[in-house]
Amino acid sequence: MFHKVLVAEDFDSISITVVQALNELSILEIDHAKYCDDAFLKIRKAIHDEAPYDLLISDLSFKTDHRETLLKSGDELIAAVKKVQPHIKTIVFSIEDKSFRIKSLFNNLGINAFVAKGRNSIPELKKAILSVFNNETKILSHELTHTLRDKSLIEIETYDISLLKLLSKGLILDEIALDFKNLGIAPNGSSSIEKRINKLKIYFKATNNVHLIAIAKDLGVI
Repeated sequence: MFHKVLVAEDFDSISITVVQALNELSILEIDHAKYCDDAFLKIRKAIHDEAPYDLLISDLSFKTDHRETLLKSGDELIAAVKKVQPHIKTIVFSIEDKSFRIKSLFNNLGINAFVAKGRNSIPELKKAILSVFNNETKILSHELTHTLRDKSLIEIETYDISLLKLLSKGLILDEIALDFKNLGIAPNGSSSIEKRINKLKIYFKATNNVHLIAIAKDLGVI
């Protein structure tokens, strides 16, 4: 079983419950951080002391308060940690339920498991910890499995993120098409780009392009 685990969670009640679950799995050393910056410092210190963590369990959302922080979300924390300790096992424990964001965590940040907070989340978390320890990959809590397998949902791809970023800069269709052509991104026709924008508006339930960009920024897509 994992020897040394760090829990990044800003709510005491949830943190206590997670720590209890880890104790039940006979994990010997458990540390906790309420801020992403503190969690990152603990990771770096552990590496410096030649006693690195085996597992990071992190929430995605951290409430802001009076303290200024550099890392403001679990996504940013995981990305920073992966740069200094690429092979650390990582489990996200969050209320997030948007399929594109969860898939991005697996595909772009290389997390090992995602467990949704809910009525049966602690047993699911313990199962995920055991599975990750046994080197299973892309572990997903039961209630989200169907959601991510739903083929009716479009995939939010690098193409879409690039498109949304250019839209957010105020570029019009022809300008985006030219930019995509210069970068070798396909499809790059104005008609294809317009169709993709319309699909994104339907997916995000946006009424217009401005609303689409606002939603994408709120969700951390761009």
